[in-house]
Amino acid sequence: FPDNLLGISWVDSSWIPILNNGSVLDYFSERSNPFYDRTCNNEVVKMQRMTLDHLNQMVGVEYILLHAQEPILFIIRKQQRQSPTQVMPLADYYIIAGVIYQAPDLGSVINSRVLTAVHGIQSAFEEAMSYCRYHPSKGYWWHFKDQEEREKTKPKAKKKEEPSSIFQRQRVDALLLDLRQKFPPRFVQQKPGEKPIPVDQIKKEPEPAPEAVKPEEKETVKNTQSAGAKGPPEKRMRLQ
Repeated sequence: FPDNLLGISWVDSSWIPILNNGSVLDYFSERSNPFYDRTCNNEVVKMQRMTLDHLNQMVGVEYILLHAQEPILFIIRKQQRQSPTQVMPLADYYIIAGVIYQAPDLGSVINSRVLTAVHGIQSAFEEAMSYCRYHPSKGYWWHFKDQEEREKTKPKAKKKEEPSSIFQRQRVDALLLDLRQKFPPRFVQQKPGEKPIPVDQIKKEPEPAPEAVKPEEKETVKNTQSAGAKGPPEKRMRLQ
C-alpha cells in the first residue's frame, strides 16, 4: 500500500444500504480496504470469535467507532493501546455515504495550507511581472491587456511632442562639439544641392581694410563738429 493515504478513498457499494453502528467496523475491516491493518487486535478478536469488549484487555493496535451519525457519517479511530486505561491515537478515518477517507493530521494540514499560500503568492508575482514594462527614458510602468483593448477602441489622437529638457539640449550640444573637435569635417557643402568641396580648397575671403580718409576731409569733419558745438553768432546792434 502507498505510504501517503490522504489522497485516496475506498468504497464498497454493496455495504452502503446496511451500514449502521453494528456493521460499520465489519465494513471497515474488509480485506480490500487499504486503510485497514490486518495485524491489529480487531483481526485477532474476529478470528477467535470474541466480542469487541476483549480489546480493552489486549495491547497493540486497534480500531474503535468514535462517532456515529446514521446513516451518513461514521468516524473510526486507529489507536495504540498500552493498558486497559491508556491509549494513544494514531489516525482517524471518516465514512461519508459509504466512502472511507483518512483524516489529515495537523502537520499535513499546515503543510498543505502553506504550499497553497506560497503557490498563490508566486502566481501573483509572475502575473504582475508579465505586466511590468521598462524603458531607460520613461522608467517602469504597468501595461495591462484591458488597457490595450480600451486604447484600440478609443479614437486615435495626435500625441503632443514633449519639449526636450535643458539638460538634454546642453548634453547633446556638448557631445556634438566634442565629436566635431575629435573628427573635424573633411568636406563642406556651401549651398544645398551643390557638390561637397574639400575643406582645404575653400578660399578664405580677406577682411576689408579700413577706408583711408583724406586729410582735407578730416579737417572738414573737425570744423563741422566744432561749429556744431558752438552756438550761432551773436547779433550786433547796427549803428545808424
